[in-house]
Amino acid sequence: MQSHDGEALRRWRFSKETWIALLSILGIAVYLVARFLFHVPPRISNWSLIAVLVAGTPLLFDLLKKLVALEVGSDALAGISIITSAILGEYLAGAIIVLMLAGGTALELYATHRASAVLSALAKRLPSEAHRLTASGIVEVRTADVQIADRLVVLPHEICPADGTVVEGHGAMDESYLTGEPFQIAKAPGSEVLSGAINGVAAMTIVVSKLPVDSRYAKIVQVMEQAEAQRPQFRRMADRLGGWYTLLALAVAAAGWIIGGEPRRFLAVLVIATPCPLLLAIPVAIIGAISLAATRGIIIKNPAMLERIDRCRTIIFDKTGTLTYGKPSLTDVLCAPGLTREIVLRLASSLEQYSRHPLATSILDAARAEGIAPVEVTEISEKPGNGLRGRFDGDVVEITGRKRIAASSIASELPPVAPGMECIVLRNGQYAATLRFQDVPREESRSFVDHLVPRHQVSRVMLVSGDRDAEVQHLAELVGIRNVRSGTSPEEKLAIVREETAKAPTMFLGDGINDAPAMEAASVSIAFGHANDITAEAADAVVLEPSLAVVDELIHIGRRMRVIALQSAVGGMSLSLIGMIAAAAGWLAPVPGAIAQEVIDVLAVLNAIRVAMPRAELKDLDVG
Repeated sequence: MQSHDGEALRRWRFSKETWIALLSILGIAVYLVARFLFHVPPRISNWSLIAVLVAGTPLLFDLLKKLVALEVGSDALAGISIITSAILGEYLAGAIIVLMLAGGTALELYATHRASAVLSALAKRLPSEAHRLTASGIVEVRTADVQIADRLVVLPHEICPADGTVVEGHGAMDESYLTGEPFQIAKAPGSEVLSGAINGVAAMTIVVSKLPVDSRYAKIVQVMEQAEAQRPQFRRMADRLGGWYTLLALAVAAAGWIIGGEPRRFLAVLVIATPCPLLLAIPVAIIGAISLAATRGIIIKNPAMLERIDRCRTIIFDKTGTLTYGKPSLTDVLCAPGLTREIVLRLASSLEQYSRHPLATSILDAARAEGIAPVEVTEISEKPGNGLRGRFDGDVVEITGRKRIAASSIASELPPVAPGMECIVLRNGQYAATLRFQDVPREESRSFVDHLVPRHQVSRVMLVSGDRDAEVQHLAELVGIRNVRSGTSPEEKLAIVREETAKAPTMFLGDGINDAPAMEAASVSIAFGHANDITAEAADAVVLEPSLAVVDELIHIGRRMRVIALQSAVGGMSLSLIGMIAAAAGWLAPVPGAIAQEVIDVLAVLNAIRVAMPRAELKDLDVG
């Protein structure tokens, strides 16, 4: 994966398009300085522009190949315009078109490099070597050679090379890359550890439970690779408009030549038909939208998303940290007779200091606020579906869910089910307490969801989360979402997004590395600012201030950019069409046609610049 990223970067740096773009910039700069600063005669200063046209000949060969393959777009007309400009001596116009063609392709190659950066970031988290514990001591082995049941020593500050279980040592690991929670999770004998987690200050010995290639982390990397390889492709606005415009321009030019019997009319039509409103106005509008978004605290990583964000008809939300603030708080401690809140919090916090579950932080925060210190656990286990179990102070304590004990005699002692999240505390097999939590929805979550259908023509809103069904359903009711998928893994999220994207353009909003594969598969993906680096790499845009109101602004920025870009492109091409008809009729010679085209280009670009102009309101969301 690292070599894949390096290859993409190498292709960008050493591609002919990159070099042609750089030479074009240099040639145009030399011409402008010589012509207007030192007043060098055109017969001399034009040579730098001619050099640009010569350097751009490889692009013409590429365009010829496309024409042979019947791939007609705005770039085909641009190629013909380069040749026409050279014939007519309009070297500056030709050089600018060379720059636009080469620069656009170079930027696409760079975007490919950036897309592969997420895989590189993932790959860098896995070490290439592991420390195997043998009878003769610690032996360095390749991570690929690690086997199930191997004993590995994870040294301080190292990255865990495989999934396993702690058998010796007490410490903590940072698993935020997977959980999205930026805190250290305590580890003791019996604790599970995940590959890719960063160890703390104490060495620990683990027994490998999965081969590195089958580990949770490796699976996520594989899903990311598949998502990137199968990411939806979209035709850009310029390509969609340029196809028919090119054919129309060639038809008008040919008609002028045939009817008038003058080849000069053909050249005059092509000069005024040069698709600069497409090649200039649309990029200017996109750059303006990127700048405007930046002033709103939004980083646009994939400019193409601006063209399609307002056309997304399915919106898919992650739960924690997206629709909610991501900070569930402990609201109730319902104790069994004979137990106090202090005793229950000590029991629960002593176990939860070893857990990666989001509710663990809430319990630890509540205990800390009340001055209750957790004790060290001598044995711990947290198996999927079985809850958390530990032994300390002579007691066996379990923290589990209501379903886990529904068939036991303890079930009759439980309080009635209440909205929100909960967990059950058992002490030596007996009911001890019920802990209840609330992860408060964002202030604007309900209004944002409600306004998507009437204001943005969204036809389907979904909540897809890895959390338990009761938690997800409760939040869905609070914010008004009916389509709910709970308990989903990253692979299942990816499958859901792919399925929905096949039906209609999708927008995915989430955070945490487990959202990254789904983000790659969505038509548009947005990560909130507290998301980790890997999620930010996978997303099309990053909202620095976690707010759905800002997401609404982004939708409106994309809509406004698209409207203004279409105004500039279609308006410019319409004016060009009038000029083409005049040139075909013999009323407009090539040189005046070139001047007219420059005036049209200026008007189109000036209109496109409006995108960047700040406006008081860029949203229609009422959070009141």
